[in-house]
Amino acid sequence: MKIAITKGRVIDPASGLDRVGDVCITDNRLAAVGERPKDFHPDRTIDANGLVVAPGLVDLCARLMEPGSEGALKVEMQAALAGGVTGVVCPPDTDPPLDEPGLVRMLRQTSRASAGARTYPLGALTAGLKGEALAEIKTLYETGCVAFMQTGSLPHDNSVLLQAMRYARTFDLPLWLRPVENTLAGAGVAAAGPVAGRLGLPSIPVVAETVALQTIFELQRASGVRLHICRLSSAAGIELVRRAKQEGLPVTADVGIHHVHLIDVDIGYFDPRFRLDPPLRSARDRDAIVAGLADGTIDAICSDHAPIGDDDKQLPFGEAAPGATALETLLPLTLKWATENKVPLVKALARVTSRPAEILSEDTGRLTVGAKADIVVFDPQAHWQVTPDVLKSAGKNTPFAGYELLGRARYTLVGGDVRLGG
Repeated sequence: MKIAITKGRVIDPASGLDRVGDVCITDNRLAAVGERPKDFHPDRTIDANGLVVAPGLVDLCARLMEPGSEGALKVEMQAALAGGVTGVVCPPDTDPPLDEPGLVRMLRQTSRASAGARTYPLGALTAGLKGEALAEIKTLYETGCVAFMQTGSLPHDNSVLLQAMRYARTFDLPLWLRPVENTLAGAGVAAAGPVAGRLGLPSIPVVAETVALQTIFELQRASGVRLHICRLSSAAGIELVRRAKQEGLPVTADVGIHHVHLIDVDIGYFDPRFRLDPPLRSARDRDAIVAGLADGTIDAICSDHAPIGDDDKQLPFGEAAPGATALETLLPLTLKWATENKVPLVKALARVTSRPAEILSEDTGRLTVGAKADIVVFDPQAHWQVTPDVLKSAGKNTPFAGYELLGRARYTLVGGDVRLGG
């Protein structure tokens, strides 16, 4: 099918393009961007007057429930499309973990059947994510895993991590790591500081992140592996990543969207909606995150989506499951960050489109002729209130419940197929 998206504000963060024009699609790929060829006769025309036409968002972390649970995954895929997300990275901490080729095949098959966003599975770095024996990394890669991750925290045995890095380097496979030293994080549920002390909550110190990062970078120097650091949360951690990049280490990093806006004080009186992992830290840490996004130390913003139900969330703060729904709020919260910090829209969108796609080495996240036609058409001035009845995700728990946000997807196209919008 030939599709023309007309009269929209076309933004391509990869090239810096920002102009009113048309986007043409033929055979699931972009045929023209900016000027519409005179001989292009579309089967369908989408009027984007007053709207922004941009690459679909690429989310580097969204949990999609069990690998073979078609119903649950379809619900989360509808949430992704509603948020303008056309690509989703699924971490390996599913139930069961993605440590076997059969489970990866099942996830990919279920994802295709859902007709939602593209799914990029991360394979488990170790068997069962237990941090002891390496998983079948090479086989998992051949099955479709884009990278390999140890969720939660680093393996207890550094020799296992070094072995994994050397093995991955042999095949030039990237590793994704959460910078958490579990012996220091312990059973903490809030960031160490005055707020956790006043509320009497077991805390997680910043050194749990920085010690992990120091270990990661020392082992990276010894192995030469490509690394992606997931969900930075502290000023000190961001500075370590900044130095690693200045040194020339092959490393990229992301941050969760909630940490771009919120701080530990927002926990209020034990509000479990603000129980996140990593925990919300101080205003100084949040400011460092904003600065890191501005100078490129932090490459991408992810939703860190977790569709947690009320039974697991509406509990005392320390017992509530960490995480929040965020696929549908990623776009408006990115726009909110851009507006509050005077970041040009083209640069803000790069953090959720072109840069994540580059990290994945994917032919998406950009509006260039020949690229996959993964596109979001959104209204940057659309007001909407975050309420359970509006959210498509099975998880309705979010720190932004009741907020009025700006920015809503009107059309979401995946491979030239209009999957959201009339």
